[in-house]
Amino acid sequence: MSVAPWFETSGALAGAPGARALAVSSEAWREAAQAFASAGGRLLALWAGERSGVELCLYAAFVASPGVLVLEMPAVDQYPGIQDLFPAASRMQRAVADHYGIYSTDPDRRPWLAHPRGPGYAFVRVEGDGVHEIPVGPVHAGIIEPGHFRFSVVGEKVLRLEERLGYTHKGIERRFTELAVSQGQRLAARVSGDTAVGFSWAYAQALEGLARVEVPARAAYLRALCLEIERLQNHLGDLGALGNDAGFAFGLAQFSRLKEHLLRATETAFGQRYLLDAIVPGGVANDLPAAGATALSACADMIEAQVALLRDIYDEHSGLRGRFVGAGVVAPELAARLGLTGLAGRASGQDHDLRADLPCAPYRELAPKKCGGIAGDVAARVAIRFDETFESCRLMRRILADLPLGPHRMTVPQPPAHELGLGLIEAWRGPVLVALVAGPEGAIARCHPHDPSWQNWPVLEHAIIDNIVPDFPLINKSFNLSYSGHDL
Repeated sequence: MSVAPWFETSGALAGAPGARALAVSSEAWREAAQAFASAGGRLLALWAGERSGVELCLYAAFVASPGVLVLEMPAVDQYPGIQDLFPAASRMQRAVADHYGIYSTDPDRRPWLAHPRGPGYAFVRVEGDGVHEIPVGPVHAGIIEPGHFRFSVVGEKVLRLEERLGYTHKGIERRFTELAVSQGQRLAARVSGDTAVGFSWAYAQALEGLARVEVPARAAYLRALCLEIERLQNHLGDLGALGNDAGFAFGLAQFSRLKEHLLRATETAFGQRYLLDAIVPGGVANDLPAAGATALSACADMIEAQVALLRDIYDEHSGLRGRFVGAGVVAPELAARLGLTGLAGRASGQDHDLRADLPCAPYRELAPKKCGGIAGDVAARVAIRFDETFESCRLMRRILADLPLGPHRMTVPQPPAHELGLGLIEAWRGPVLVALVAGPEGAIARCHPHDPSWQNWPVLEHAIIDNIVPDFPLINKSFNLSYSGHDL
């Protein structure tokens, strides 16, 4: 089934390259989703919100080879569910029900973000001789956010894992509506702190699309530089943590050292160790001084050389290989069926990267190389991080060498009210989406940020099956999903 007819009848959507929008009936909602599923398309996000401050609508964003299509359907008491076509839609539909009281026809109606007092959450029970449950969380050791994991096991072998998230529901989407559109990027950057650049850039992209402006070339290059720095920061931190989870403290020490060098170079370049406020509407907050460019270039060279040595150590260390290889496998067929995305998806044969597939400026000129694998285990997800570390170092040097002259920021006029804009950026974890509707007098009427963890948390439940309970922290870290970005 082709998706071409759906794109042919759609209209251009402000913001992300290749984005289109189409208003549909409830019958066409299901029909379009079926066309995307048959064509190998992916569900990016599903959410609800009001247009023109009156009519409640349901939205779904899909991506396929022609581009991105956002379906808009007037809300009805019960709409056709699509979890059989896109399993990741289940929790998104349940979140919509919690927020707005509208339900899909799919059978799972358990609350997802709502945590009412009273009887506990109805976890799915596994019956059989010797089966017992191990509850973990929602409060964990360390500083991670809350999440409940219910393991059904025989001995130490995991038969089933079911997650329960949404414990700190922070009201982020409501808080957006109390801000001016010119300030929303600051909140977007804090949706999930490890993806500050990804979310703030997606927000700015949506706003700039609505305002019909294109940022200066220098600003676009500096945004890409910030995005690759953020990718590199996270990969270095994860590679160290994964070594530590496998009992190799040397790896944690070395990658922590390299990450600290990068943080210091980032502070020299942009005045911040973590780039929470680097992206602003119209460009970037601060231009790159010569000393900052020198520091980042030298840091990229040093990191690339030392990570190459550390990769040899990781590859040759029998203890690490014994823990990484074959643990937490997600086969390519399962990854495609469940919609696994981002770096975890690329480790399981899902060759998708928006920087190459639907590039925004300046990635068309930078031509990033896709990194991928098919083994789908912890070792494959570690390998993707190594490969992307080298590629980010290369991109940083290319950006610094080709950085255009000119302004780093421009003024963004007030966008028209009640029009939908879409921001879509391939952040370090995967595609980050921001759907923005401006209100009158420069207010925000609706802003929905979507983290790829919505797609990937359910896949983690499958990755742990037939593994032993003590391997869960390692497998979990190899995905490194966001609690905060999932709990708005």
